[in-house]
Amino acid sequence: MDVTIPWQVWVGLIEPHYYADRAGKTGRKAKPIETMLRMYLLQVWFSLSDEGVEDAIYDSYAMRRFMRLDFAVEQVPDATTLLHFRHLLEQHELGQKLLAAQNDIFEAQGWIMRGGTIVDATIIAAPSSTKNATGTRDPQMHQTRKGNQWYFGMKAHIGVDAGTGYVHTVTGTAANVPDIVQAYKLMRADDTDGWGDAGYLGVDKREEITGDGHLSQITWHVAARKGQVAKMHPHERAIETRKASLRAKVEHPFLILKRDFGITKTRYRGIAKNLNHLHVAFASANWLMRARAVALMG
Repeated sequence: MDVTIPWQVWVGLIEPHYYADRAGKTGRKAKPIETMLRMYLLQVWFSLSDEGVEDAIYDSYAMRRFMRLDFAVEQVPDATTLLHFRHLLEQHELGQKLLAAQNDIFEAQGWIMRGGTIVDATIIAAPSSTKNATGTRDPQMHQTRKGNQWYFGMKAHIGVDAGTGYVHTVTGTAANVPDIVQAYKLMRADDTDGWGDAGYLGVDKREEITGDGHLSQITWHVAARKGQVAKMHPHERAIETRKASLRAKVEHPFLILKRDFGITKTRYRGIAKNLNHLHVAFASANWLMRARAVALMG
């Protein structure tokens, strides 16, 4: 990740807000933006609290190397400094801008194929306990049923480039919002085809799709329900298998999010803060997938 991420590009997006936010303030000299960004990314990748990532950097030689800190002359930024940096990113929706900048680079390098998008969503659980300072559950999170199990939390909805599997769009909702409701927000202006699982059946008939000149022209390839597949002719089942094979690309970013980054639960209260977190996480997942692809090519 150290050699893959375009640090100058990401730092450049944050810089105008970072120093404007400190204008007129007194106190300690501001930490370099790249130092704070590296610390924040470690927090995202290892699913750590503000205090947890500070302690982890002191304990881990690998993290200190990634931070490029010389303990002989400087200390790790404290948890409060990281908290302010994170709030800055959330306030200016910079997570979304970092993802957009990463997509622009992939586009310029020819790593995005365009033409089609795969859509899907995953549930991110939220604490259901009321044993906190407010004595309440997060009012923006809701309960939903999946199979025979109930979940409380939010949903991360993503649009993935059908050719490469890279995430280009992320939205967040309460867990009880149907996947199909967010489909139109996940499509790009030049998409001609869309893929989704059975949760998107009837998407082409929705008002927000039929009422849009571009979206109404998209050809949707939506999976049939399992009960219907069993009754299909072998040729039709083969088509369903091919569609499922293509849709599988959308699972890779979710796998990185939950297995590699450990993001199985919301870290903050409210959809907006968690959505900023998810934008950075999926942008990082794209960089990780790209780094692995380059390594495989030798």
